Amino acid sequence: MQLDPCSGWCDGVRHCPSPNFNQRPLGEVSLLVIHNISLPPGEFGTGKVQAFFQNRLDAAEHPYFAGIANLQVSAHFFIERDGVVTQFVGCNERAWHAGQSRFAEREDCNDFSLGIELEGTDDLPFTGVQYAALIELVQQLQATYPAITLARMCGHSDIAPGRKTDPGSAFDWPRLRAALQQDKELK
Repeated sequence: MQLDPCSGWCDGVRHCPSPNFNQRPLGEVSLLVIHNISLPPGEFGTGKVQAFFQNRLDAAEHPYFAGIANLQVSAHFFIERDGVVTQFVGCNERAWHAGQSRFAEREDCNDFSLGIELEGTDDLPFTGVQYAALIELVQQLQATYPAITLARMCGHSDIAPGRKTDPGSAFDWPRLRAALQQDKELK
C-alpha cells in the first residue's frame, strides 16, 4: 500500500469511487476519524457497504436499507473483516462521513478529516488483519499528513457524542496507539 500525495489515492488497495464527496474548503487534513459499519447491521462480507457509498443500495433488499438507501454518505476507506482495504474518496477531497460534528472547538469535521470505516459493530471485536491493515494505512496517512498525530485520532463517537457510538467499546485504541507509537520510535 502506497499513498500518492498528489492524487490522494492509495496504490495497492481496491478503488471504488464514490460520488459523495466535494472539495475541502481549506485543503487541510489534520484529523483521523475511525468508524464501524456493517450492512445489514451485524452481517459481514455482503458488498452492501460498497453499494451504499456508491448510492447503489437497493432499498427493497432488506428492511434496514429502506431507511438509509437515499442517504448520500461516504468514507475515504473501508477495511473489511479479512483486511481488504477499499478506497472511496481521495484523501485530498472531503468525504461525507462525519455529519454534524465537532473536534477541539471546531465544527464540521468533514472539512479537515479522513474517515476510515471498519467492517464491524460496536460490541464485536475487530480482527487481527483489520488492525494490521489499519495500522499500515494510518502509517501511510501520517507520512503524507503529519498533522494527524496520535492526539488527532478519534472515534465517530468522540466528534458526535450522543448521536454516534462507533467505533464502539470493542475497538482496541491502546493496540492502535501502541503500534503507531512503536513505529514512530523506530524511525
